[in-house]
This record gives sequence, C-alpha cells and structure tokens, in this order.
Amino acid sequence: MINFSNSVSIPEQEIEIKFIRAQGAGGQNVNKVASAVHLRFDIHASSLPEKIKYRLLTLSDQRINKEGILVLKAQQYRSQEKNKEDAVNRLKEIVAKTLHQEKKRRPTRPGKAAKKKRLEGKKQRGNLKVARKKVQY
Repeated sequence: MINFSNSVSIPEQEIEIKFIRAQGAGGQNVNKVASAVHLRFDIHASSLPEKIKYRLLTLSDQRINKEGILVLKAQQYRSQEKNKEDAVNRLKEIVAKTLHQEKKRRPTRPGKAAKKKRLEGKKQRGNLKVARKKVQY
C-alpha cells in the first residue's frame, strides 16, 4: 500500500513496474544488468478519488500520455532497489501536488493609506530631482 496522505492511498497492484537496461555510461554493468525501472500507473483504472484523478489528468505533464497512463523511468542508481524506490517517490510527489488545491486569488484594491504612501514617495522623489537642477539667481 502506497500512502499519499492520511485519507489517500493506492495498493501496489495498481502500479506496473518493469526492470529494463539503463542507458548511458556505466561499462559492463549497463550492458548486463537490468537496473533501470519503468513504472506505469493507469490513472483511470486507479482507486484514487475522482477529484484527484481529474487533477492528475489535467496536469500539463509530458509523462502522462493520452490514455491517462503516467510513465516514469528511473535509472539514476546502479541498483534495482534504489531505482524502484526513486520511481515510487517521484510518483508520490506527483500525486501529492494534486492533493492540495490552491486557493483562487481574489483581486484586491490598495487601501487609502497605501495610495497616500505611494504618492508621498513620488513627491519626495520629484523634489529630490528638482533639487539637483542648477540654482537660478
């Protein structure tokens, strides 16, 4: 069971993990051992609440394809266990982003004191510039 918060969790059966060969430098280890992790998470088929599914699907994330499957590839470490842990942690981060809905900003107007302070600052700056001019006799 993977817990995202006190109320939201998913069973590990909903996550498909495959081990593949990693890309890049690493010598013989890369050529022989399948240490990279390919994690697939089907958002539509998951047991997440509908609200969180919707937020996940509306994220502008290139790792979520048109079918609603989140695909993560972890190959940073040399061991399968660390790469698997890294992939699951990244999945947790993505879902955690959608758990907290940001409050909608209500536009406000500056108060009287703020307007007065701003105008006084402009007057002071103007007076300073006037004081720099040549004095005429």
